[in-house]
Amino acid sequence: MKFEHLVEINSPGNPAIAPLTRLQLWRGLVMRAENPTLFVPHLDDCDILERTEAAVMRKLTYGNLVIHDRVTYLEHHQVRYHIAAQEEFSDSTLTMTIEEPRPTYLFVRFEYEDASSDEGADAMYNSFRRSAYKESDIDTIQMIRELAAQGRI
Repeated sequence: MKFEHLVEINSPGNPAIAPLTRLQLWRGLVMRAENPTLFVPHLDDCDILERTEAAVMRKLTYGNLVIHDRVTYLEHHQVRYHIAAQEEFSDSTLTMTIEEPRPTYLFVRFEYEDASSDEGADAMYNSFRRSAYKESDIDTIQMIRELAAQGRI
């Protein structure tokens, strides 16, 4: 399955949307990777197992389910999550890329990819996943806005 969508961050001229700077947005996306319990419902714990300037290795705990992943950073531009195939999960990625087609017009492109098929029984399941991913991504941006308004990023 491949799925992508854009979330608008800034809309100059629209006073209903509080603008974020590119740095605030970047820090918020990194915070989501390094402190995901603020962003991901039902996530019980996240342990950072290894850290470099360009990546973190994590252990995520959802009840009895444990997932290991790697998050890499392309500074001020992209955060990429990679889950290697594990027990019941296929190899998958989530990439969040900051796009700025014009100064102050910010967007985040969310791209999902895994080995599941878009045919047969997987098609209905993937439709549900796409909807859930989109809602989760919108919630991520909303949380970044809240954290920025509180001066936490």
